[in-house]
This record gives sequence, C-alpha cells and structure tokens, in this order.
Amino acid sequence: MLTAALTALAMLAFALNSLLCRAALAGGHADAASFTTLRLASGAVVLALVARSRGGVGPSSRAAWGSAAALFAYALLFSLAYLRISAGTGALLLFAAVQLTMIGASLVAGSRPSLAEWTGLALSLAGLVLLTLPGLARPDPLGALAMLLAGAAWGAYSLRGRGAGDPVVTNAASFARAVVPALVASVLFLLAHGVRLTPEGALLAFASGAFTSGLGYAVWYAALRGLAATSAAVVQLSVPPLAAGLGALALGESVSLRLLGASVLILGGIALAVTAHGGPRRDIARNARAAQ
Repeated sequence: MLTAALTALAMLAFALNSLLCRAALAGGHADAASFTTLRLASGAVVLALVARSRGGVGPSSRAAWGSAAALFAYALLFSLAYLRISAGTGALLLFAAVQLTMIGASLVAGSRPSLAEWTGLALSLAGLVLLTLPGLARPDPLGALAMLLAGAAWGAYSLRGRGAGDPVVTNAASFARAVVPALVASVLFLLAHGVRLTPEGALLAFASGAFTSGLGYAVWYAALRGLAATSAAVVQLSVPPLAAGLGALALGESVSLRLLGASVLILGGIALAVTAHGGPRRDIARNARAAQ
C-alpha cells in the first residue's frame, strides 16, 4: 500500500512539473532562464535537505559537474519548449526522448534486442513521426525539437548517474552545480531580452523545483525500493496522459486525435520494448524519469 501511494504521488509530481512550467511560461509570468534558475536552485535546496537527513555517498566533484551540465541543458530546453507546446505534448515528447536515449545507449553498449524490442522501438518512432508530421495539429517544430533535445539531455544525465552513489545525494550535488550555468544563462537573457518574472511566476518556479522536482524525486526513489524494475519502467507510462489531462482541465489545452494516436504508438511501443525479456535493468528504471 505504501509503495502504491508513493508511486502515485511521484507520477502526479512529474506530470505537474509540465503543468507548472507551461503555466508560468505560456502565461507570460516568467522567462525561460529565470524559471530554470529558480527551479534548479529550489530543487537543490530541497534535495540537499533530504540528502543531509539520509547521508549516503555522492559522486566525485568531476562527475557531478559533468552531470550538472547535462541537467542544466535539460532544464533550460524544457523551459524553452514550454513556451511553444502544450503540457501533454511536451510530456509525451520528453518521455519518448528519454526512453529512446536510454535504449539507444543500451544498443551502443552491445545489447542484442529481441524482435519484440525492435517492434516496440519501431512503433515508438512511428508515433513520433505521426506527432510531428506537417498539419494543423502538429506541435510547434521548434518547441518539439527543444523538448526532444531536453529528453536526450535527461537521458544522458540519467546514464551518468548510474552507480554514482545514493541517488538523492547525487541529484542534490548535480542540482547545486547546475545553478551556476543557469545563472550565467539568466545574465545573458537579461542583457539580450530583459527579465520577465512576476510573483506568480516565481511561485510556480519554486513549486516546480522544490516540490514536483526535488521532493518528487525523493518520493520516487523511496517508491523504487518496493517496485520491480519492469513495474518501475511501465508505471511511468502514466505521466504523459496524466499531464495531458491536467493540461486540458487546468489550462484549457486541447487534446487532438493526432496526440492521442501518437500517444498510443509511443507509449505502447515503449511498454513493449521495456517489458521484453523481463524489462530493463533496475538502474535504467531508476534513472529514466518521465516528464519532468
């Protein structure tokens, strides 16, 4: 019961991350750099507090800086994408890019996929093609590209984090260091475009960093203690449709037939790929977070 409750809470937090970012940026309450900086800073504080209470072994300083660069790239691209695309579309593209990056890394490392895995990958790629084909319901191309790159960056961040010690401590170190390039980006945005940050935007950024990112990750890692690797991967399939539903309810965003069809192909294909031969290794399931 506790594992189920923690898992549900973590999935809701991950879906809300997309909603909070979209609400702040599409509503004109914050610019992408300011939102990113506040999100990373508040997430770093919360994760540091959780990590301090738990102890654990973190990554080396050099490894943490490399991970911080990948984390910063993810967070900034995530914010830039949500200037242009809806919460549901963004969550779906992010999830697909993260999972495909992780699976692709496994292929490069010498994994030999089964027919079921190849079929799942083909279905997922077909879903991405369907979602991005020209047409009235196609998401903004620049926004879609930014979110796909954000997913690839998160996939790289996840791969770097494998075996680096306690995941909460590792994330705390990476978030703290990622604030440095985020501040640089904020200064550059300030010089080029000025700062746009309302009290509501600052509150949304803080909530995204402290609660749906920082505490969300801590809850997820606690839930993983009671989840099998396959279950951990498959349960994340709930995040994109949850984000789309919340976006429709809270932000009035539409859910097109194209998005529904692409979701079936992408999520179904990934489910098929990750469950083949008993599912992914636990380290991949642990690190590959959806929607972030």
